[in-house]
Amino acid sequence: MSTGNRRRVGILLFDDVEVLDFAGPYEVLSAARLDEATRWETDGPFEVLLVAEKAGPVRCYGGMQVLADTTLAECPTLDLLLVPGGWGTRKQTGNDSLIAWIRERGRQAELTASVCTGARLLATAGLLDGRRATTHWNSLAWLEESFPAVKVERDMHVVDDGDIVTSAGISAGIELSLALVNRYCGEEVTRNLARYMEYRYPYDNSRRV
Repeated sequence: MSTGNRRRVGILLFDDVEVLDFAGPYEVLSAARLDEATRWETDGPFEVLLVAEKAGPVRCYGGMQVLADTTLAECPTLDLLLVPGGWGTRKQTGNDSLIAWIRERGRQAELTASVCTGARLLATAGLLDGRRATTHWNSLAWLEESFPAVKVERDMHVVDDGDIVTSAGISAGIELSLALVNRYCGEEVTRNLARYMEYRYPYDNSRRV
């Protein structure tokens, strides 16, 4: 782990990123606590950083502007890499430097995850070859046709393939993040977190569109 016994999570930002794709996981992971009784006095098990290609505001889909904590060049070692989706992924698939960074950091991290069409970027980086994965319902056919080496799962909300975890669109990033909390912190911590967030847990595939 990168900071004491905390895992460092890097969430990638880029122009036209979908807000809930990154904000949902940010909320879940930053709000996790190992002991609910000391929620307000202790740090959580995850240190969450927003990472962008360069300094300055990132304009999200819908117009929100966000400042990242660090840049690609200055980003410290990550335990987990999370790549959100959104309209901006269409442009970023042609961003060779960003794709190279995702490829390098994805191979270094102990776990790499994507939300929604963030799977486009993982696939372009070669990280989904031979792996099971999913994405937003509107991009399932595109992912299958463009990357035949990827085993596309159409009926699952979250696809856990070991060190690669992907989810369906937008709000599904919350379920993906709860799954990560469960993996690293256990069922009790995850249930307490979901209760704190007033979010249904455990999730199932009934919400898969």
